[in-house]
Amino acid sequence: MLSDQKILELETTANNIRMSIIEMLIEAKSGHSAGPLGMADIFTYFYFHALRHDAHRPDWPERDRLVLSNGHICPVYYATLAYAGYFPKEELKTLRKFGSRLQGHPHREWLPFLETSSGPLGSGLSQAAGMALADKIDFGDVTTRRIYAFLSDGELEEGNTWEGVMLAAKYKLHNLTAIVDYNNIQIEGYVENIMPLAPLMEKWKSFNWHVIEVDGHNFTAIDEAVEQAKTIFEKPTVIIAHTIPGKGVDFMEHDYHWHGKPPSPGEGKKALDELRTLGGKIKSEHQ
Repeated sequence: MLSDQKILELETTANNIRMSIIEMLIEAKSGHSAGPLGMADIFTYFYFHALRHDAHRPDWPERDRLVLSNGHICPVYYATLAYAGYFPKEELKTLRKFGSRLQGHPHREWLPFLETSSGPLGSGLSQAAGMALADKIDFGDVTTRRIYAFLSDGELEEGNTWEGVMLAAKYKLHNLTAIVDYNNIQIEGYVENIMPLAPLMEKWKSFNWHVIEVDGHNFTAIDEAVEQAKTIFEKPTVIIAHTIPGKGVDFMEHDYHWHGKPPSPGEGKKALDELRTLGGKIKSEHQ
């Protein structure tokens, strides 16, 4: 289990990452706000606790692999990687600028420490399933490397996703864990209005996946889910993580209009003030 000190460290880092996301978006004057803020806790948990990786050896053969399928939330990915030591934090201010490595969707040729480039929704799970299958072919059921695929709820509307779901179940890819960001928004509205997913757990179960449902902002719950996935050997696992889009910024939370737009300088200042206040509350709650 995570210690209180570790949870404090993770919560503090996630809040700092959220502030960097806002600063990046203000500077870029474009980009996605809600999804990156909502996924900051999960990215923080993986890169600062669960994931086997080494920023000084990004091509380490025994590393776990993390595939971001919904690449438009890359501000949280970039910020997390910078905090984890993959590149200087100062570079975050180049988001979406001409000539920058940090474009609106991650590009592996410019950032070779990424596992994939991402952009077209629905492709990431199939890519991750291919990696997991290759490891099973190479190392059999004794493979210890974990393959993680981060997906959005909206991209579950893409048929390619379900092809990957079927393939992973067919080959019993127990080394594969999918994490679905279930924030219930997409660019044109609320997911359940545009293309209902419910009952989502039952859908994944019917495709022969092990299914876990968690609060995507509770580090203890996330940790328990990820550890449970490692004990399942007869099928792949999906963690359906309920997150709050725009988490930490009151005027953004649960509002789909913030899916694909950045804050203005004034809105950004308000958001940063709120996150700084939240940072103080995090520390006081753990004293």
